Amino acid sequence: MFNKKPKISERILILGLGGIGYFLAKRLVHEGYAVTVIEKDGQMIRHADGEMDARLIQGNGMSIECWKEADADRMDCLIAVTDNDAVNMLAAMIADRFGIQRKIARVRSREFGSTHAVLSAEDLKIDMVIHPEELTAQEIVRLIKLRAGNDILDIGQGHIQLLATRIRESSPLAFRKLREVSHDFPFRVVAMARGITTIIPGGDHKILPMDQVYIMVSSEDLPRLMELTGVRQQQRHRVMILGGGLVGSRVAELLEDSVEVRLIEKSEKCAEELSYRMKNTEILHGDGSDASVLTAAGLLDMDTLITATGDNETNIMSCLLAKHLMEDGHNGDASGKHGKSIALVDKEDYLVLAATIGADIALNKKILAGNEILKFIRRGELLSVVHLHGFDAEVVELVAAPDSRITRKPLSKLGPSFYGKIIIGGIFRDNEWQIAVGDTHILANERVIVVCMSLHLKDVQQLFLA
Repeated sequence: MFNKKPKISERILILGLGGIGYFLAKRLVHEGYAVTVIEKDGQMIRHADGEMDARLIQGNGMSIECWKEADADRMDCLIAVTDNDAVNMLAAMIADRFGIQRKIARVRSREFGSTHAVLSAEDLKIDMVIHPEELTAQEIVRLIKLRAGNDILDIGQGHIQLLATRIRESSPLAFRKLREVSHDFPFRVVAMARGITTIIPGGDHKILPMDQVYIMVSSEDLPRLMELTGVRQQQRHRVMILGGGLVGSRVAELLEDSVEVRLIEKSEKCAEELSYRMKNTEILHGDGSDASVLTAAGLLDMDTLITATGDNETNIMSCLLAKHLMEDGHNGDASGKHGKSIALVDKEDYLVLAATIGADIALNKKILAGNEILKFIRRGELLSVVHLHGFDAEVVELVAAPDSRITRKPLSKLGPSFYGKIIIGGIFRDNEWQIAVGDTHILANERVIVVCMSLHLKDVQQLFLA
């Protein structure tokens, strides 16, 4: 449970500051862990030095002298996330020799680390193998199979759902304050993305058209919410994928036996290779950022567009272009409802922007992989943590410690210090999950669902500590 501060003895050694490493180092330092980083790129070291209070060592992750300088024999956990699979796997074996108890390694190839691989995770001395591309592909498939591309997350053992949806001008929620919405409907808006800003809203916040919102609702009230927001669960599903790289091709592999899949690849050579490899996926050669190519490829007949090229700008702009094409074509639907889009966005700063102007859902490989690692490291500190796609926010399930601040007053009287940072979404009471409201008073040892800005997990911890 999230009822203790990280001990100073919890020391973490990170190899590699690119992507996942930087994200993890910054987050772990903020949460109070003692972090040491080994990185060979001096420019990355200088940038990180002004951003985080971690011990930074410039050097080669395969240099034993660097490991000794980092006091590897005193570390509790290794996170090897360099760009080289071989270095990460070998680092885990070196860490084992130094007596580091927990070893986490990023491995892009699915040929290593699995139970039936020639070299299993046990052989490599790795406690957790992280496959960023595989995680991303699996998450996209989950979204496709769930609600036709609308993000619906199960929390509280499936008794509470979080629905992500974009607010249209015709929505009954548009232009209304959250206080009014919570009074009229049995659900709660717990996060909003507007422009490039994530908002943890209070009762006086007003929902505006084009806001992307996460709404917390009990499972029995989900159908009513889906009807109200215009989210439909479709039977037949057609998917178009832009980009046949590791993520795009893997999504096609996972979907092609149950869903109609059409993949557009810009490289003629790659498209030819994919056509031989894929049994039930239609492979097209073309530029997915071209409106005429998208239209000719049958975009208007598609239910979901996935942009998974290697370029952030292409992914975002293709979603925006497709959105306008779908709206103009009404997707073959007289009601004017159009298909959904999912964008792969590698640059963290673009996530909220992508979810606001173009994509219905924006995914980031670094954040998906980083959060899996964080969950592994925090085992025993909290019950679960889920990142909200396209938002700078997290959902945490935890237990209120006796005499903690959260148990002393009703939610409406906690004071302004947590306004805009934390919102209590639900509590487990009388053997059922309930949506929390202003006059809810959290009791000792009750399980609670909290939504917070990503960098305010420490504040959640302090609120629930004894």
